[in-house]
Amino acid sequence: MQATVLIVDDEKNTREGLRLALEDDYDVYTASNADEAFNLMEVESFDLVLTDLRMAGKSGMMVIDHAMNLPNKPICIMMTAYGDVDTAVEAMRRGAFDFHTKPINIEKLEFMIKRAIQSKNFEKENEVLHKRLDRRYQFSQIVGNSQAMVEVLDRVKLVAPTKATVLIEGQTGTGKELIAQSIHQNSDRSRKPFVAVHCAALAANLLESELFGHEKGSFTGANERRIGRFESSDGGTLFLDEIGEIDASTQVKLLRFLETRSFERLGSSKSVEVDIRLVCATNRNLSEMVQKGEFREDLYYRLNVIRIHLPSLIERKEDIPLLLKHYIEVFSQENGFAPLELSKEALNVLVEYPWPGNIRELRNFCENIIILKQGQTLIPEDLEPKFFHTKNDNMAQSSSLSGHESINVNFSLDMNEKQLLRNALLKCGGNRTKAAQLMGISRRTLHRKLLKWPELDPDFS
Repeated sequence: MQATVLIVDDEKNTREGLRLALEDDYDVYTASNADEAFNLMEVESFDLVLTDLRMAGKSGMMVIDHAMNLPNKPICIMMTAYGDVDTAVEAMRRGAFDFHTKPINIEKLEFMIKRAIQSKNFEKENEVLHKRLDRRYQFSQIVGNSQAMVEVLDRVKLVAPTKATVLIEGQTGTGKELIAQSIHQNSDRSRKPFVAVHCAALAANLLESELFGHEKGSFTGANERRIGRFESSDGGTLFLDEIGEIDASTQVKLLRFLETRSFERLGSSKSVEVDIRLVCATNRNLSEMVQKGEFREDLYYRLNVIRIHLPSLIERKEDIPLLLKHYIEVFSQENGFAPLELSKEALNVLVEYPWPGNIRELRNFCENIIILKQGQTLIPEDLEPKFFHTKNDNMAQSSSLSGHESINVNFSLDMNEKQLLRNALLKCGGNRTKAAQLMGISRRTLHRKLLKWPELDPDFS
């Protein structure tokens, strides 16, 4: 679709000449004065307005003022034979994109218009991206209604609009970066950069340069100046993941920044001031590290202004069905598959599984089963062995196989399957229906298992 351009000039020859020069590439409209331009702008949406400065009646400055008050502001370029610095500055102050002096050089003007249209398209794409980010990281997109997650979200909502430094604690895979992004997207910094640095992924001698930048020649291999993450996140949010892994030297520089809001690049004595919101995360216990002398106490207190603890999945088991449903829908849509169904028996197994990798592990599991099952129903037999081996294994092994009174175990598919089936049938006096209910499986599934191990069947002889 061609961009729309409005040419405003009271000189007919200039106006028509520009129209002929531009109409092959753009959808061109013309106006002979400001009032005519105002009327056109009320009924058409323009990508660019090219206006003369000096015209009979209202000036080009008034055309720019009117354009800048429209809901969808067009890009404006001023043309004048009276080009001087003061005119250019005033036009730019009122919102003009650029300034072109007469007599018109059509090649230069076409290049200027092309650059202006590209800039407008970039702004549109950027706005669309920000809207997507706003939707993705709004609080309603954080899945979970357990009390633990309600408390987390309440705290995030309180802290997001402020400037306070935030420390997010939690096991690996609990969603610390998601919370950091949500804090950023729900603050007044949301249109500025969100810069994430995973401190554990960088060697100590590289991390300091990555964060604070360096000057040319500051160390071997520093062939040019490098702008660090602190400077590139100016005005926005800097997220330091695995903050417990930074070395003593970087801790000192980070502490100084928190105290002065300034730092020096490596190899420079000049202070650089930036305005950033600092959010840090760790899967380690920083308080214990302070006691052991592994982390500076003064830095810990500077970082721990607002503390948010993210619970592991084992602490919020009631959220597991919601998370499974959410990620199954996400990956089904991404891959164009019908939504996968979870059998009640499979869901029981997944809820009881401890998920040591937390949400990251659950997310990967969902993507895996969506691709392998493609719209079918997931049953316990489809699950990997790891889902059936948990803390109850030892209990099952120590239970007597002959005494009913000694079979005091939690009957679930977490235990060895054959052992579980034997104990369930003993517990229920051989009643298959009750044994199936006790195990959380259907009677048909239990029947299939008895065909597999006929020696467990009470009717087997």
